[in-house]
Amino acid sequence: MISILDYGAGNLRSVQNTLAELGAEFELIRDSEGLRQAGKIILPGVGHFGQMMRALDQMQVRDALLERIHAGVPFLGICLGLQALFQSSEEAPGVRGLGIFDGEIRRFPVGARVPHMGWNEIVPQPNSKLLRHFVPHPYLYFAHSFYAPLNAATAATCHYMLPYTAALESNNIYGVQFHPEKSGALGLRIVRNFVEL
Repeated sequence: MISILDYGAGNLRSVQNTLAELGAEFELIRDSEGLRQAGKIILPGVGHFGQMMRALDQMQVRDALLERIHAGVPFLGICLGLQALFQSSEEAPGVRGLGIFDGEIRRFPVGARVPHMGWNEIVPQPNSKLLRHFVPHPYLYFAHSFYAPLNAATAATCHYMLPYTAALESNNIYGVQFHPEKSGALGLRIVRNFVEL
């Protein structure tokens, strides 16, 4: 069973529709007990880093989420859900992320038109599990003003003013800065890859 963590925001309906189209079994969860029963976890996100992290803390699910991720449960963070995996964000100084990856989420440089919104090409790593069966020069849909820096877990890059992490993978942990649920057939393929892990 795939559990979608509902913290009161996020692009839930589109994610639900995508999973339903794939015939995947899923449920919305809102508490630690739901997380502890999850076979796979999706954390979708739109909006503000600080609001999301505060919502997770108010729901008292931070510890359970980290516990399940560290236990090896497959996790997919979408957009803000990817950014939550880092220690902090310039969008919300002083607010702690999940801290699974070192580093800070940063705002695009002065002069960049933000949000970075629309279709952009990504460059996947050839050994990516999430991005397998891809066409050459894949384009996916983005909508964000902050980005994750490149790191050892970067599974795909994108370039907007500078190179940044478009997708990451580390063992059971996956994250995408773009929105697969809004990226047509290619986005559907990515979600299918996660479902079939």
